[in-house]
Parts: sequence; structure tokens; C-alpha cells
Amino acid sequence: MRTWRAALVLITLVVIVAAVAVAIAYRSDIGDARARLAAYDVTRIDTRSGPLSYAEAGTGPPVLMIHGSGGGYDQGLAMARPLAQRGYRVIAPSRFGYPATPYPPDPSLRAQTDAYVDLLDALGLEDVVVMGGSAGAISAVAFAIDHPERTRALVAVVPAIPIPGQAPVEPWSPRQEKLVRAALRSDFLFWAAITLFPDRVTEAVLATDPALVAAASEGEQARVAAILDGILPVSPRAEGLLHDTAGVSGISLDYAAVAVPTLAISAEDDLYRTDEGARALAEAAGEAELIVFPDGGHVWVGRNAELFDAIDAFIRRLDEAR
Repeated sequence: MRTWRAALVLITLVVIVAAVAVAIAYRSDIGDARARLAAYDVTRIDTRSGPLSYAEAGTGPPVLMIHGSGGGYDQGLAMARPLAQRGYRVIAPSRFGYPATPYPPDPSLRAQTDAYVDLLDALGLEDVVVMGGSAGAISAVAFAIDHPERTRALVAVVPAIPIPGQAPVEPWSPRQEKLVRAALRSDFLFWAAITLFPDRVTEAVLATDPALVAAASEGEQARVAAILDGILPVSPRAEGLLHDTAGVSGISLDYAAVAVPTLAISAEDDLYRTDEGARALAEAAGEAELIVFPDGGHVWVGRNAELFDAIDAFIRRLDEAR
């Protein structure tokens, strides 16, 4: 009996110590994540849809960088940092429901593209290259369609856009939506997932084969890890994520209506199959170029320099043709 009691006490102490260690690690990591998000120099403007926040980096020709799911102005700047380093002015707004941009009563795609117009007006910009990554490519393409006079060119990177002829996603039940909403508001759950199961999250969230990341350079491994870490804190992104995952099933885009110079880039092994969207856009748009890497996944592992060299060259060719 004494042996069992001693064992029970020991197990209890181990559980308590483990719980304390987890709590300390979580508080440290989430504190760092919140401080990282707050460190950006963010400007908020009023648009016809309500407040819209953005951050900037670099100087030169303007590029409106539209972030993907789980992002915000921080993800937009991080993704397009190579362009800022190459002599471009990167303007990265948070889409509706993402950090510092409230989810408005009208979250429609047209309302979002109109908000981008209001942002350009506030910045005194006549037109920009609009660049959308992943789910951000939806509103980037829509902006090019709705406001071609404000679009110098369109760049769609791993575009998670509707595929013509593809069946729409079934809407969630109220119970499913409630569960997802609760999960997206939990910073701890996402932290635990990327801490305990980084490979599974890389595959499920970043749509990239973990083996590809493991075989990549240290720099690329660090870039992928930063993308995952950058989703924290997830709670300020909850409304936007919910909209991205549940609100896009009814969206339809007429790619043939894209009348501006377009560059679509993806990878064959992107688990989200964005290569299909890139091809559909490039085939239908009036003046389009297509690049599909044989590998790299959704976050183009091992292709970062090649990808931004291609984007830089594309924009410079447009400037030379003026």
C-alpha cells in the first residue's frame, strides 16, 4: 500500500511539474508572439467598409501585398520582404477580420476590394502592382477585375482561388462552426499543435510535405518555422480565418475578365493544389505568364530566391515597356 501511495505521489508531482513547464513555455512563447505583432509600425485608415490597418516596408515602386489565411499585415510584410530588399515599397494591409482590421458588417469580396481602393487613395497612389498569396490571391484577383485602372499588374503566388467547374465546398453545420470558432480563438491550442506536432501542422496548414522541409537548407527550415510561428497569436486572426475557411465556398471569379498583365506562380506538389488555380488564371487572363515549380509545396521550400527573382523580373519588364 505504501509503495502504491508513493508511486501515486510521484506521478502527481511529475504531472504538476510538467504542467508548470508547459504553462511557462506557453506564456513565454505567446508573450513573444504578441510582442512581435505589436512591434510593427501600423497605420489605420477609415474606409467605406470601416477601419483598415496596414504596415509598410521599403521604398520604390509600390506593391500592394495581400496576405493569406492566418496572416495579417505582419505576414504580408514577412512574405514580401525580398521585394522590399530589391527596391520596392511593400504595402501590407490586414484583410477583414485580421489584426487591427475589424470584421465589418459587409465582409463581401467587393467591399474588400473597395477598401483597397480607399487605401490607395489615402496613400495618394494612382495604381499598384497587387500581389496576393494563397487565400489573399482571391481578393487580389478580384481587385484586378473590379479596379483595372488602379492595377498596374497582378501577381498571384500559390493562389488558393476557385477552380472553374469544381464543386463548391459544403457549408458547415452550426455545431461545426461553433467548434471551429472556439478552436480559432484559442492561442494555446495552436501553440500546442505547432510545438508538439510541427510536421503534422506543416502538412495540414502549410500544405507542404515535412520531408521537403527536413531536406532543405537551414535558412529555408527557419523560414518555414517562422511562417508557422507567425500565425501566433491566432486569436486576433480568428474572424478572418473563419471567413476564409467558411465564407469562400460561394465565390466565383471570371478570370477572363482580368485585363492587366498577370503572373501566376505555384508548385506541382502544393497539397492545396494551387497549381490548378494558377493554370486556370493564366489560361483565361488576357496577358499572363505562368510559373509552376516541380516542387516546393505551398510555401515554395527551396524556391524563395527563384520566386522573387521571377517577380522582380516580371515587374521590371513592365516598367521597361512603359
